[in-house]
Amino acid sequence: MKKIFILGASMLQIPAIKKAKEKGLYVYVLDYDSKAMGIPFADEFLCISTIDKQAVYDAALKYQPDYIITSTSDMPVQTVSWVNEKLGKNTDISYEGAICATNKAAMRQRMKQCGVPIPEFHIIYSFADFKEVVETMPDKFIVKPSDNAASRGVMLVDKTKSTSYEDLYNYCCGYSRKGEILIEEFMTGPEVSVESYTVEGVPHIITITDKLLTKAPFFVELGHTEPSRLPDDIIEEIKSVTISAICAIGMMNGPNHTELKVTPEGVKLVEIAARLGGDFITSRLVPLSTGVDMIECSFSTLLGEHVHYIPSINQGSAIRFIQGEEGVISAIEGVEKVENMPGVVEVKLYKKIGEQIQKPKNSSDRVGHIIAVGINADEAAKLSEGALEGIKVIVN
Repeated sequence: MKKIFILGASMLQIPAIKKAKEKGLYVYVLDYDSKAMGIPFADEFLCISTIDKQAVYDAALKYQPDYIITSTSDMPVQTVSWVNEKLGKNTDISYEGAICATNKAAMRQRMKQCGVPIPEFHIIYSFADFKEVVETMPDKFIVKPSDNAASRGVMLVDKTKSTSYEDLYNYCCGYSRKGEILIEEFMTGPEVSVESYTVEGVPHIITITDKLLTKAPFFVELGHTEPSRLPDDIIEEIKSVTISAICAIGMMNGPNHTELKVTPEGVKLVEIAARLGGDFITSRLVPLSTGVDMIECSFSTLLGEHVHYIPSINQGSAIRFIQGEEGVISAIEGVEKVENMPGVVEVKLYKKIGEQIQKPKNSSDRVGHIIAVGINADEAAKLSEGALEGIKVIVN
């Protein structure tokens, strides 16, 4: 039996773990969290941080896996590429390319070199640099850590409001592993993500997803709907910028999750990831709306099989995330009723009675989600939002 290392055992990694078992592989999951939700679905658990490259490499020498992958997490992409290269195994993206796909500063620099449309940016290493650059920025701009994900540490700054620059700097740095942050142009306009799959260096667009975000100053994703309802000419521009970005990081095989803004000056890249999209986009929404199983695609590449990336159906799918006010959860009402509503295919809760919650500042603050399908994107969005109204999070 062939063996596989899957880096990460969170809830979002479970579909990949299940798929590996379905393919007849002996599955090791690696995670720093000994209580991670995906552990029971694997054959063995190794308590190793997914970003500790040397520890993963040492474990690979000991256990001799045939394959090493990750699914929906950013930073393990670097580890996977580094370890595979060190072991002489095939890798979907080089280690250098993986850095450009996971470190936002390196990403911005690579995209600028390759002529991919991006916001104006500054890389900051100290509070002195921060203060100097802030003085040159317009009233509104974005701060973000260069090496984190899921909206952690990302914030809109408005200079017209009373704000402590030191507090802003410390907040953002608190989410950066190396103390490196970005100050960027604040882009306005609709935001989308593009789910694509690259085969032998050729990117293939599968679908485009409309995003729903919280209001400023934090930008937490509260929903996704696909396919995108933007005009055809904008869709074509989105596809063009996406393909340029994928080529810029040197992707050879595998999935990409690319986020873009449709600004008044044109489509600009927000971020690109050399992995499956999180937030249940590629594991749930894409199969429901297109018929493409991107996790199956990933394993087809891994095992040398034909990759089925061409959509076979055309309908709408949507996810809406449940949130609550700050406090301790005393009850979550309406779940059973919502589960039986038309179009609803899944209701899942992340938080339990007695847990402390707050208005979302990053993705981990969300309470749960609802997924719905419809004959098109409009219907799927309407059904998911109607179902969301039926869930009440009661806090003390």
